[in-house]
Amino acid sequence: MRKFYPMMVDLTGKRCLVVGGGVVAERKVGLLVECGAKVEVVSPKATARLTALASSGRIRLRRRPVRAAHLPGAFLVVVATDDPRVNREVAERVRNAGGLVNVADDPAACSFLVPSVIRRGDLTVAISTGGGSPALARKLRQRLEQTVGPEYEAFVAVLRLLRERARRAIADPEDRQAIYRRAVDSDLFEAAARGDSARVAARIEELVTGLPRPGAG
Repeated sequence: MRKFYPMMVDLTGKRCLVVGGGVVAERKVGLLVECGAKVEVVSPKATARLTALASSGRIRLRRRPVRAAHLPGAFLVVVATDDPRVNREVAERVRNAGGLVNVADDPAACSFLVPSVIRRGDLTVAISTGGGSPALARKLRQRLEQTVGPEYEAFVAVLRLLRERARRAIADPEDRQAIYRRAVDSDLFEAAARGDSARVAARIEELVTGLPRPGAG
């Protein structure tokens, strides 16, 4: 069994090619656009949503069958046509050229998989079954969404502030790591969740200096 390397990739400005124009391709395009990719779609037909994205300039839409000439230069390729033969041929070409390719509903043809994702600001939780059961991945995502609520967005933003403060004040990386570990078990979460900026600032100072700020309670 292959083991896929989990990675978070910055797609900002990267040319990403989507082959196919149906509802599956539309879903793939939406995620790529959300991540700032420069998306190009190649398909004789396209959904109304893809057509609208093209009309607004958010994606480039080529209304024609995919050709070998479309593939070079793409940072990654997503294949989602309703023709398994086309999907496999495109995937093979991309893999042989050393590129990254994802084929909808065909994990064996993929060189990378797209997980089921929960986003809370800068927090991303990705769930994958290695292509074994996307339905299970979605079900687990739905369960986790009830636990990892929107308050985690504020918490991650506060932890980022803590890291910036600690980097300026503390030279030893191990000492900083110890502070970060204490922070995730502290009352910073509750303070961030209720938007208590005064308590957040005081708690960050206590964690960095090791001393409570005067008047902090």
